[in-house]
Amino acid sequence: MLEWRRRREPSLPMLAMSPLIAIALTMALGMIVFTAMGYDGFHAVESIFLAPFLEPQRWADIGVKAAPLVMIALGLAIGFRANVWNIGAEGQYVMGAIAGTGVALLTHQMTGWWILPAMVLAGILGGMAWAAIPAFLRVKLQVSEILTSLMLTYVAVQLLYFLVRGPWKDPDGFNFPQTRMFTADQTLPTVLEGTLVHLGIPVALLLALVAWLLLEKTTAGYAVKVVGLAPAAARHGGFSAERTTWATMLLSGGLAGLAGLFEAAGPFGQLTPQFPVGYGFTAIIVAFLGRLHPIGIVFGGIVLAATYVGGEIAQSTVRLPQAATGMFQAMLLFMLLATDVLVRWRIGWKRRAA
Repeated sequence: MLEWRRRREPSLPMLAMSPLIAIALTMALGMIVFTAMGYDGFHAVESIFLAPFLEPQRWADIGVKAAPLVMIALGLAIGFRANVWNIGAEGQYVMGAIAGTGVALLTHQMTGWWILPAMVLAGILGGMAWAAIPAFLRVKLQVSEILTSLMLTYVAVQLLYFLVRGPWKDPDGFNFPQTRMFTADQTLPTVLEGTLVHLGIPVALLLALVAWLLLEKTTAGYAVKVVGLAPAAARHGGFSAERTTWATMLLSGGLAGLAGLFEAAGPFGQLTPQFPVGYGFTAIIVAFLGRLHPIGIVFGGIVLAATYVGGEIAQSTVRLPQAATGMFQAMLLFMLLATDVLVRWRIGWKRRAA
């Protein structure tokens, strides 16, 4: 008879293997679910998960969508390591785009190399300012940052809707709810001519390297780990939980704001009501799929970005609805949480009593 047995120590091989197991289980379950819905289940999963990797012309799309996911997930992962649960990165992503777009509209008639850096700085500060609200409420009033950061997301989205339909509406946009298109000095330069690969992709990879150095080679990274694993020991060691909360929230908010600005100045080229695409929520899955490790997050971002690209392919080939992408990502999160049990538990045969 089978039984669950607790491991003496967490299994490092299973820690590395469980994300792969979760992906395989998600694909198998996806086939069953999509078949039950009346679609070709095998073709649907193949379109969502495999086709983006098998078609070289889609690789640039994967990189463009992976960049914001990696940026946001890096900040979230550092906070999660310290038990600071910023769930509202989507709102910080939107606020970063709003702040950067404000600079773009102010400098619409100007030219100069300094405009894009000013937009980047505004985007970072916009995300940090939005993250500072739940940080203040947690530190000063012990209010859960999970709830406050999440609720502020909907405030940010409504503010975006108000701006693009009101004071920031393009006067030459035929009454469509959108801002002016960004100029050449306000747009991210492309890294590879003739492709969609923009500057945000190498920046995301560089940030992953910086995050790894921060966590593994600095006192600040050690403080984050200690505060998350042993708060009492952190207090005795002189590490402040309040300072760590502020630092991780501002860092995650700044990276989310940077991702929002890069999206506005890159693929979108303006702000529209369709700008909130859920990257802030998907980045939570990326962070856990990557085991809260910067290098793992890069691979996790590529996997989740492929589901976005594959979802678009499946809409045209299998006629799947757009919501199928979100359902596939949700199944991946549930499977990841389920397979995490194997890190601390194993299945063995129950010995029969003599």
